[in-house]
Amino acid sequence: MNVLILGSGGREHTLAWKIAQSPEVQKIFVAPGNAGTGLMWTNVPIGINDFDGIRRFVLQESIQMVIVGPEEPLVNGIYDFFINDSSISHISVIGPSKLGAQLEGSKDFAKAFMRRHNIPTAAYRSFTRTEFEAARLFLLKIKPPYVLKADGLAAGKGVIICNTIGEAEKELEEMLVNARFGKASEKVVIEEFLHGTEVSVFVLTDGKNWKLLPEAKDYKRIGDGDTGPNTGGMGSVSPVPFADESFMKKVVDRIINPTVNGLKLENIDYKGFIFAGLMNVGGDPYVIEYNVRMGDPETESVIPRIKSDLVPLLKSLGCGTLKDQIIEIDGSSAATIMLVSAGYPGDYPKGLEIYELDKVDESIIFHAGTALNENGDRIITSGGRVLAITSLASTTAEALEKSYRSAAIVDYLGKTYRRDIGKDILK
Repeated sequence: MNVLILGSGGREHTLAWKIAQSPEVQKIFVAPGNAGTGLMWTNVPIGINDFDGIRRFVLQESIQMVIVGPEEPLVNGIYDFFINDSSISHISVIGPSKLGAQLEGSKDFAKAFMRRHNIPTAAYRSFTRTEFEAARLFLLKIKPPYVLKADGLAAGKGVIICNTIGEAEKELEEMLVNARFGKASEKVVIEEFLHGTEVSVFVLTDGKNWKLLPEAKDYKRIGDGDTGPNTGGMGSVSPVPFADESFMKKVVDRIINPTVNGLKLENIDYKGFIFAGLMNVGGDPYVIEYNVRMGDPETESVIPRIKSDLVPLLKSLGCGTLKDQIIEIDGSSAATIMLVSAGYPGDYPKGLEIYELDKVDESIIFHAGTALNENGDRIITSGGRVLAITSLASTTAEALEKSYRSAAIVDYLGKTYRRDIGKDILK
C-alpha cells in the first residue's frame, strides 16, 4: 500500500521510519516533510491544510492511508473532508473527526466533556471577552499559581501560569481583551493549578476499543532544571517509573475507559490516537489536556518501543477490529534529546549547515527543523527544534548516556540542548 504522512517534524519522521518497516507498505510520501524524510522517502510540497491539493495527490498516487501528524488539519476537519467525498472516502485517515478533534481544538469543549463523563481534571471556569470582569473576580477566589489557557489552538503557547494575582490579571487582559492569541483566546479557561509530576499517556482507538501504547515524560522548558520559557519539547523518556501497574490501572479505570466510552455515547467519530497529558497528584491521575494526535518529542521515544507492525493496527481502525490486534512493546528504555537552534523558542537563525550526522552510530536521528540547501547536497537548519536524538537501551540511564554521546557528535552553529533530560526520574 501507499501511505501519505502529513507534517514536517520529528514526529512525522518517526512515524515514517516505523511505517517503512512494514512489509505491507510500498511507497511513503511526506507532506511537506523535512531533509530526513526527503532522503529516505518522497517529500511532497503540499501544505497540511491544503485539502484540495491533498485530494488531488492521493488520487494521483493511489494512496490508501493518510496519517495526520499535527493537530491543525484535524481541527480543520480533514477526516470529514475525506469521508464526505465519495472519490476519496475509501482512503483511511488516521485521526478523529472535526468534532472529535475539539478535544484539543477547544479547551472549554475538553473540560466540559470531562465534566460530563466524570473524568478527573482541575476545577475550572471559562470566560469570553464580554465576561472579563467576571473572570477577574474569579481569579480572586482561587489560590495561586493561576493557570490561564487560550481556548483554541495557539501553537503550543496558549497556556500561561502566573504566580501572582497582578501578573494573572495582566495576562488575562492581554488574552481576552487584547487578543494576544487572536481567535484562539476569544475564550479563556481559568483553572486551578495541580501540583504533581506530568506523564503523557497514549492510546490508539477505533472509537469503540482501544490499545495502550507506551507512556512517556517530556520536558518543555528550554533550560536545565525546568527553567526559562516553554518550548515544543526538549526531550522525552519512556517508560516512566511512577507509571507502574497500580497507577496505570487508575489511568485506565478513571480516564481511558470513560474517555472512549464518552466518545461512543456522544456518537463522536474517532479513529486515531488519543494523547492524555496527565498530572500524577499524590498517586492519582488528573487530565491536564487532551491532544488528538501523537506528541512531539514523545513520539520519538514511544514509537521505537513498539515491536509490532504498526500498519495492521492502523488499518484495523477503519474496520472497527482493533480489539483483535495485539501490540507488543519492547522492554527497553528510550531516551530522546532535542537539539535546537540558538535563541529558540524566540528568534533564531536558519540555513546553518549541520555536520557529522553520518558519525552517529548508536542512536537514531529523527529530523525536525531541517532542509536541504539550494544545491540539494547539504543538510541545513530550518526550524527551532532541529534534530531528535533517540537511543534504546536496557535502562533509562544507559539510553540517556547513548543519546548524549550522539548529541555531542552532531554539530552546527549555535547547537543547544538540555543536559538534564530524565535526571529527575533517575533519582
